Amino acid sequence: MSQVDIVLDRPQQPSEHQVLNMGPQHPSTHGVLRLVLELDGEIIVNCTPVVGYLHRAMEKIAESMTFNMFTPYTDRLDYLAPLANNVALSCAQERLLGIDIPPRAKAIRVICCEMSRISAHLLGLGAFAMDVGAMTAFLWFFREREKIYTLIEHLSGARFTTSYTRVGGVAADMPEGFLDELRAFVDQFPSKVEEVENLLTRNRIWVERTKDLGVVTPAEAVAWGLTGPNLRGSGVEWDCRLKRPYLGYETYDFEVPVGSVGDCYDRYLVRIEEMKESTRILRQAIERMPGGPVKVEDPKVSLPAKSKVLMGMDELIHQFILVTEGQDAPPGESYFGAENPKGELGFYFRSKGGGYPDRMFIRSPSFVNLQILPKMVKGRYISDVVAILGSLDFVMGECDR
Repeated sequence: MSQVDIVLDRPQQPSEHQVLNMGPQHPSTHGVLRLVLELDGEIIVNCTPVVGYLHRAMEKIAESMTFNMFTPYTDRLDYLAPLANNVALSCAQERLLGIDIPPRAKAIRVICCEMSRISAHLLGLGAFAMDVGAMTAFLWFFREREKIYTLIEHLSGARFTTSYTRVGGVAADMPEGFLDELRAFVDQFPSKVEEVENLLTRNRIWVERTKDLGVVTPAEAVAWGLTGPNLRGSGVEWDCRLKRPYLGYETYDFEVPVGSVGDCYDRYLVRIEEMKESTRILRQAIERMPGGPVKVEDPKVSLPAKSKVLMGMDELIHQFILVTEGQDAPPGESYFGAENPKGELGFYFRSKGGGYPDRMFIRSPSFVNLQILPKMVKGRYISDVVAILGSLDFVMGECDR
């Protein structure tokens, strides 16, 4: 029994307020999120989010694994952007280990991150629109998302749980023809976004359901720790790709969209513009893709080629040590935050030396962004909760981790 259950089971003072459970099995809560709503008629007096239904103790599990072994677990965080999660984890591990990866590996990781951003926003906005009643937008966006999944499958061999990055680079180089397929997608994608914009942006029902709803001021957004599109929707121009550059993002030409009001409508507009900017970044990454290796050529960091392992004793020994003991991290601690589709996904590592982290913590943006929900829904109608939840665009796998 949760703390909320205990509180609600206690004798209450006579009141005309009604307590309603929204979730945890509810399509509009985007997963197993439970909202305990105290209602005065249809007006929300108080809202208590209850999380933890998907908790899997990922942070503790990481402490019993080598650095590469934990990569598949990150696919299950924001499961709408597994490639971006893989990249964030590897960047954090490389910061602890003091590793700088080759230019081609950085460019491939940028492609992974921006494909993930587009894919996650397509589903997030599509589900947001469907929650409010716009089914067509969801179907059109899902069509484009399927194209990205085909690209992801060609790149990593998997559509959903990619596990593509490794400490020191990526698992394998891009297959032949991948860049041509990506270029074809990038060329046609802006017109598809424009189709949905024409359907939604000036639609009377959509505007009335999202404008001036769930307003978060810039000061409130910063105070509550919001990141990503939810922070930028409130007019705060903060993007880890430019403020704390990594993977050479500072060398790409793109804008950081921000809102002016901080309502659900602004958060929708910011995500639409972010998909366009990701398209710009992808086009630049295609045109400037460098040659060379895709992982650090150090036997203490990266696995040797399988052909060499089968023929050479040294390579066999290096593979055995790396697989069983992992990369030897120096004592110390480090934190790395990546600009993921939901916001800043951060990994903190503390090491006492050796191939296993002593402690690991995950800063999941979905968990942090949900903190402000009770404030946003107070005084609104039940139907407004659905629109506000959609505009926050969270994933419970990442929230509960």
